[in-house]
Amino acid sequence: MRFGPGFLVTAAFIGPGTITTASMAGANFGFSLLWVLVFSITATLVLQGMAARLGLVTGMGLAESLRENLSTPWARWLASVLVVSAIGIGSAAYEAGNLTGAALGIQSLLGGQLQGWSLLLAAVAGALLFSGRYALLEHTLIGLVLLMSLVFITTMVMSRPDIPALFEGLLLPSIPAGGLTTTLALVGTTIVPYNLFLHSSLVARQKQRLEKNELRKIQCDSGLAISLGGLITLAIVSTASAAFFGQQLEGGSGMNAGNMARQLEPLLGSLAQYFFAVGLFAAGLTSAITAPLAGAYAVCGILGWSTDLNAKRFRGVWASILLCGALGASTQMSPVAVILFAQATNGVLLPITAIYLLWLMNKKALLREYRNGFKSNLLAALIILFLLGLSSYKLWSLL
Repeated sequence: MRFGPGFLVTAAFIGPGTITTASMAGANFGFSLLWVLVFSITATLVLQGMAARLGLVTGMGLAESLRENLSTPWARWLASVLVVSAIGIGSAAYEAGNLTGAALGIQSLLGGQLQGWSLLLAAVAGALLFSGRYALLEHTLIGLVLLMSLVFITTMVMSRPDIPALFEGLLLPSIPAGGLTTTLALVGTTIVPYNLFLHSSLVARQKQRLEKNELRKIQCDSGLAISLGGLITLAIVSTASAAFFGQQLEGGSGMNAGNMARQLEPLLGSLAQYFFAVGLFAAGLTSAITAPLAGAYAVCGILGWSTDLNAKRFRGVWASILLCGALGASTQMSPVAVILFAQATNGVLLPITAIYLLWLMNKKALLREYRNGFKSNLLAALIILFLLGLSSYKLWSLL
């Protein structure tokens, strides 16, 4: 089969933040939180599957659909403010971390100044986006995802994880003492609202014929790519568990995505260090490309602007996101206030977007025979209830 938009979704959610969160989960709690990953990937498959079907059937991305189907001006205005805040500003806030993560990976391999690598990688991401060639972007990101898969899975195999304990963590849900925050972080780093906008827009822009065979191809692509993303995250958790479980490391005292590559050397040897550094580079670069792209699709779609890759406003939005990230990475600023704002707005946006998507997927006039069935609605409703609880907890903790 041909790889497609689903792999860009995986490229988007496997980034330095995911590596750090998965590393913390494995280091502090071993395999006990792997069941959270199973839930997160299942929820992502359901929601992204609906988003992709929406794009294929309607020919519109989620943002355009949101704008077209909200009947009152105040509702469209509120949606525009929320999407621009959560997706546009949020992407800019996280972009510095994406570039820094990629730069840390390449610095571990080649040395040099972190700021210089950050600026160079921002230029590479900008050149790919400015080319306006979707095929080039897709092939680059798919290649980087496959590279991540190779290096992280190989590193996991080298770490020789405890297989019975791994399956126990996958199948027996439990939250160990002090593990609630990490549990929520694992969910939040996998189920992200801008991927719903990105996936639907990428499928819609292909303008393929609406056939059940085509829908099946899109579903297979999404299932394979998102499952592969889950496997990558599982590999990171497993490697961190084998290397660090029992040390009770904290994110600010030695355990982060930048230095984990070096810390693995005593257990796995020098090759594993370089493998992990390559994976970190690939994860950071994929997110550094997809975050501006997703932000541009969401912002331009909700504001009624063209979502063509060569449109001036589209380029202006992704360039602004990339520039903010490059400035943050090159000056090593920590935009804490902006990131907290982005987390809060994303916490509000995710369940609202999921509820709207579920409502839309039941509109017979819009989707005809492609609308949701009972089982899909039940599963989506359960996921949304959990996301509402997650968002409420996030907002409470931030405030």
